[in-house]
Amino acid sequence: MAFPLRAWARALAAGGLLILLLLTSGCQDNTVGVSRFHGLDLTGASYGRDFRLLDAQGRERSLADFRGKVVLLYFGFTQCPDVCPTALSRAAEVKKLLGAEGERLQVIFVTIDPERDTPQVIQPYVAAFDPSFLGLYGDAQRTRETAAEFKVFYQKVPTGGSYTMDHSTLSYAFDPQGRLRLALRHEQNAQDYAQDLQRLLQGD
Repeated sequence: MAFPLRAWARALAAGGLLILLLLTSGCQDNTVGVSRFHGLDLTGASYGRDFRLLDAQGRERSLADFRGKVVLLYFGFTQCPDVCPTALSRAAEVKKLLGAEGERLQVIFVTIDPERDTPQVIQPYVAAFDPSFLGLYGDAQRTRETAAEFKVFYQKVPTGGSYTMDHSTLSYAFDPQGRLRLALRHEQNAQDYAQDLQRLLQGD
């Protein structure tokens, strides 16, 4: 898959070499025998350790709140025309594919557009895909800090009298102990996601 030239330039301008490695991971197949996962194995990564963001009720949430569950974390925005709805629709399908184990999956959508994604907007948006999905937000500074912790690229792009957001499209998976384990590519299908998350649920 060709990565958009504009996003390449912006990521380079931000000094995001590691970001680019993650963003372009969809262009590379895992070498046979190297990884047992379909996604990018991040076991032992020194980043993506935690977040502290607010839910729609104004409560601060962190990974510790979801111990015992596999967490699938995605950064996006509610006015995203295609990529974000696709990611959430796929997550809903993954939960169904997991069957009874789907109750141990927590999908979290973190907005990169807190200016527009208020508590009154973000939670109904994610709940439309599945009532168990959780939308989290922070102020502009907390959003930047959280994105930096997860090596997430995002940038506001003016469009006429408004704006849209360019952003990376990886989904991050945490095991039931709250450890970052995987980066799942947007190009992967629900079956790949479900198989990887099932491994984490089984203690792999």
